[in-house]
Amino acid sequence: MVQGKSDPNYKVIAENRRARFDYAIERDLECGIILEGSEVKSLRASGANIAECYASVEDGELWLTNSYIAPYGQAKTFGHEERRRRKLLVSRKELADLWNATQRKGMTLVPLVMYFNHRGIAKMKLGVAKGKKNHDKRETQAKRDWSRDKQRLLKENR
Repeated sequence: MVQGKSDPNYKVIAENRRARFDYAIERDLECGIILEGSEVKSLRASGANIAECYASVEDGELWLTNSYIAPYGQAKTFGHEERRRRKLLVSRKELADLWNATQRKGMTLVPLVMYFNHRGIAKMKLGVAKGKKNHDKRETQAKRDWSRDKQRLLKENR
């Protein structure tokens, strides 16, 4: 199913915009997140940040560390811890592939986007990535600047 404006349930909660600049994304995959009730309510109000978080395979499980979900004001008694480790759900085959990928030199698991899918379920898109060097970042910036200038020039010539 194509997500977008036509689907009322699809909603981006948080996006790691810096990930594609700092890392070369080799491939990405969708995974589920185990959340508490107050966390889901807070996410529906768009209270999340995944900029400083990372994922790792530990003891045969996939974990999301240092992600921030804002406290939900109405959940006074049964609130949640904002920066707790959250378990991510993937199949055994995907977990084995992720573990093998992270054992290679320089590969890491980077959260790209957290969203509600077309069924209204919270999902996380992870990228298997390799960190970029400074010269790679400068090259990416130069390409982005040139494409922006090219679009501006084409628009002026019309």
